Amino acid sequence: MEEAAPEVTAQAPVEPSGGSAAEPRGGSAAEPRGGSAAEPRGGSAPEPSGGAGPPEPSGGAGPDRGIGSFGGSEGFARRATQAAPSPPSAAAPPPAPAPAPVTAAAPKRAEGEWEIVPVFYGTDRAEKPTPQRLDYGSERGRRLALGRALVTVPKAHKVPSIERPWAIRVFNVTLYEEAEDPNRHFTMDEIKALSEDEFLGLVRERLKGSARYKDHAFIFVHGYNTSFDYAVYRTAQIAYDLKFDGAAFAYSWPSGGGLASYTYDRESSGQAEPYLREFVELVATRTGAKSVSIIAHSMGNQPILQVLKDLRRAPPEDVRISQIVLAAPDVDRDNFENIARDIQGLASGVTLYAASNDRALTVSRKFYGGVPRAGDVPSTGPLVLPGIDTIDVSASSMDSLGLNHSGYAENNEILKDIAALIATGTRPPKMRTPTLEEVETAKGAYWRYPAARH
Repeated sequence: MEEAAPEVTAQAPVEPSGGSAAEPRGGSAAEPRGGSAAEPRGGSAPEPSGGAGPPEPSGGAGPDRGIGSFGGSEGFARRATQAAPSPPSAAAPPPAPAPAPVTAAAPKRAEGEWEIVPVFYGTDRAEKPTPQRLDYGSERGRRLALGRALVTVPKAHKVPSIERPWAIRVFNVTLYEEAEDPNRHFTMDEIKALSEDEFLGLVRERLKGSARYKDHAFIFVHGYNTSFDYAVYRTAQIAYDLKFDGAAFAYSWPSGGGLASYTYDRESSGQAEPYLREFVELVATRTGAKSVSIIAHSMGNQPILQVLKDLRRAPPEDVRISQIVLAAPDVDRDNFENIARDIQGLASGVTLYAASNDRALTVSRKFYGGVPRAGDVPSTGPLVLPGIDTIDVSASSMDSLGLNHSGYAENNEILKDIAALIATGTRPPKMRTPTLEEVETAKGAYWRYPAARH
């Protein structure tokens, strides 16, 4: 499959794609952070690693992008820095060699215009040496590493965006990049590797302070074309937008983080299975969480489904899985159906979000010989299976680029449904989201968001 030659593009924070505006955060869940601390630390997405395949378009401010909590004792604030001009408009790429990136200084703003979201992470990525901070790249580490990231979320955040600095890139060469400013951007305030005992201690402390989602935890598994940082940002965004005050976990397998890394990512996600299983068992059995939900997106469904299948066959003691959310799964439909039978009874509920207008899955379907993916809604209708609530989000799954692949995190209505699902476990879907339409088929019922009326 040939890819079009890249153009010079300005990448900007994503505006919300519909739904209602963000609600103000009240109560004791979130506390403003001020004062001085470390300078903002960023981290660019790793370059693609091997393998060519179908580009999986993604909405939002970065790649395959898509729930942390706030408040508590984890706050480390950072200070905004100097003023900056607006980013220049896109221009034709300069002749080689490319100039060094131009970085604009951040505008000076009042301190404390952000909040801290802690995200506990597990990864089998190898560490990537950087002088500024701990970072993980696209290479395979072949072991489970644990840690905690503290993410700044600006108070000016618009649901459900991930606000990040403007950048102009050509062939993975950065020509211009706006400086990070925690008053306007999601930033990595702190990232720290932890021993297992340190990890469990901080998680238990977090759960002890939970109220809105008492003793709840969720694990987010990202999809194709996702850097480590973006997996953490997406986890923080969804948690913040859900006002989730339990413990939020991100599992980041070694994605190449590039459009050309589809084949590498497919194989890399598969080899991550033993480390992902170790992480899921750790969260489910040793953190003290009384309710653990799992949210997987796109290609992240491939390893998590295998892990769940193994857990169902030989479940460890005290495994507590509440909800399994499978968003836009890039998994062979027939294989998905086989695994779905094997995981019945493992969780309180399984929900599948699918769409007919998901362009990334359409490309993937062609790549795999025309077999629909589990997240597709072809002309014959979505996948309907016993024990799984299928929701057709075609009428609501939309992101700023119109690529319809991160709808589960890019649409307020879907976020509300996930929030109610994790908080209450109410099923069938129409009982928690009355606007959904129930559609009867020969294989059973599924639900869908109604088309917008004009």
